[in-house]
Amino acid sequence: MMDSLLLACLFLPMLGILMIALFGNNEKKIAALSFWITHAMGLSILTLLVLWALGGFHAHEYEWFTLYERGDYRFPILFFLDRVGAVYLFAIWVVFSIIVRYCRNYLHRESGYKRFFMTIFSFALGLNMVVLAGSIDMLFAGWEIVGISSFLLIAFYRHRVQPVRNALRTYTIYRFCDIGLLLGAWMGHLLFHESDHFSNLSVLFQDNAPAPASYPALMLMSLLIFIAASGKSAQFPFCFWLPRAMEGPTPSSAIFYGALSVHLGVFLLLRTAPIWSYHTLPRIALFSIGFLTVIIATLAEKTQSNIKGQVAYASITQVGLMFMELAFGLETLVLVHFLGNAFLRCYQLLVSPSIVAHMLRVEGAIDTNPDLKKSSMQSYLPVSIRDTLPEVIQNTLYVFALQEGNLELLVRSVLWTPLKKIGGTINHAKLSLKILIGACLFMPLLLTVKTGVIDSSYLAVPLTLAMILASLSAFSQKHGFTAVWNAVALSSLLAGSAVLFLHPAEWTDIALFTTGIIPSWLLGILVLRKLPKKENFSDSPFAYRAMAETNPGLSLLLFLSFLGLVGFPITPAFIGEDLLLYHASNHQYSWIAALIAICFVINGIAAARVFLRICMGRPSEICEVYQHE
Repeated sequence: MMDSLLLACLFLPMLGILMIALFGNNEKKIAALSFWITHAMGLSILTLLVLWALGGFHAHEYEWFTLYERGDYRFPILFFLDRVGAVYLFAIWVVFSIIVRYCRNYLHRESGYKRFFMTIFSFALGLNMVVLAGSIDMLFAGWEIVGISSFLLIAFYRHRVQPVRNALRTYTIYRFCDIGLLLGAWMGHLLFHESDHFSNLSVLFQDNAPAPASYPALMLMSLLIFIAASGKSAQFPFCFWLPRAMEGPTPSSAIFYGALSVHLGVFLLLRTAPIWSYHTLPRIALFSIGFLTVIIATLAEKTQSNIKGQVAYASITQVGLMFMELAFGLETLVLVHFLGNAFLRCYQLLVSPSIVAHMLRVEGAIDTNPDLKKSSMQSYLPVSIRDTLPEVIQNTLYVFALQEGNLELLVRSVLWTPLKKIGGTINHAKLSLKILIGACLFMPLLLTVKTGVIDSSYLAVPLTLAMILASLSAFSQKHGFTAVWNAVALSSLLAGSAVLFLHPAEWTDIALFTTGIIPSWLLGILVLRKLPKKENFSDSPFAYRAMAETNPGLSLLLFLSFLGLVGFPITPAFIGEDLLLYHASNHQYSWIAALIAICFVINGIAAARVFLRICMGRPSEICEVYQHE
């Protein structure tokens, strides 16, 4: 019974997406379908939790089937439920039910009504998959679904410039931090082998058991987990993206960045606690991340000019406190803290439109701008610590808070700008120089042929370098849509070729990877050929093609192509990426696995930019650009 209910938690959101897509012709039908699917999912979750409680609150693991198995590699569809998952499932049931009921009226007559409900059910699918995942591979699949749902909902108002740009900004942070999860999964396979399931981690790290890996290896894996958790939960130094993600509809802001999605970093830390809590130094690092986040977010919240921004930084602060609590091993307190913060922030965001409307009515009634700080209640408010500081320090803190600690500038200068500069240099290089660089890359092969000692693994190194150059070239281009698409596909194929030369016997696994990449690339090329010949709108600051409005069918095909090209879990490329990392790590050139993971992340950002620039925007603006040219 419990196994069937675990499956229902995934299949019901999928059923909701399918039913709304096929039969959601009007708001009334969409509202009815969402009502019944939500209640069915809620009933499944409640029944599952009751059965789990009656069974003695013991951890329950269920392996449905093996999706792919060859040699020592195995990808099982594995589910796991314990007290951490139970608490998160309970929060999902409460918050998701409220949000769906709220949206049925809040989005009345909204042009994207159907699109919103399909995306919100996609989020439920990804979230349930993350919470019930029995291994880090399953968790990463749900992690990707949650990320793409967030990406689409931030850009929900696709006619406006800022939501689209903030969607790409958020997705960029997600993808960069996915390096931590990708490499963490790779290290999990490398260090723990068949024991990388969440149910086995605590056994590996028992007091009397020998350490499953060396201290440096565990420290590196802990830092990778911290990167992934910090990016998803907007912790230091990635605090800046969360207030900007509030560009989407208020209900999506409530469920994503107030209640559930923002706490997934905490969930990841709870799931992997045996790894990073094994030594003191990772605990100190985790405490430092939370402590710095609390300081910066508390200051930045005071200077926000809108309710959503204030709630966003308040939520960031509370998650930072949860990081600090986890560093001290207070897992039960963290679960209680999570429930309280999730419900409170969800409520605050849902009532924020009513607060704004109330303030406007008050302002209209008194015919002036009300200053709440000068009200009679101000005398009863306590004096803050900031008010007791010297004026010069107060002003310094105020400027620091306005600039949000310059964290965005720091992240851009460390992660974004260097890659853009290198890619721009590659794109502006002459053809003769590119040929010369290519010849230098493959010089080791010529040397091996001359000496008579031919080792196929030598070719993996120049192919890996070529893969990096292709990814950087795609990353630095904004308007050469076809060139970006080709560069992303070329980078992926070069990654597969490099692993093939490392392990020629694993050609079937490489072929599996290419069966997801090549069709997605060709589908994207076919869609791009439908565009007008002029690809550059250099004179327009918001040069978007608005294909989602002018040709929704082509826009959907490009979206599916984008998902397949970046290894989203809808094609064999998703398993193929994991296979490439697995095989690359089992060689003397194991560092190639890290470079492949980085290139996959960069490719995802480049492909997302192409999708946004082609599909978003307002059709009237596109016509104006053509007339201008």
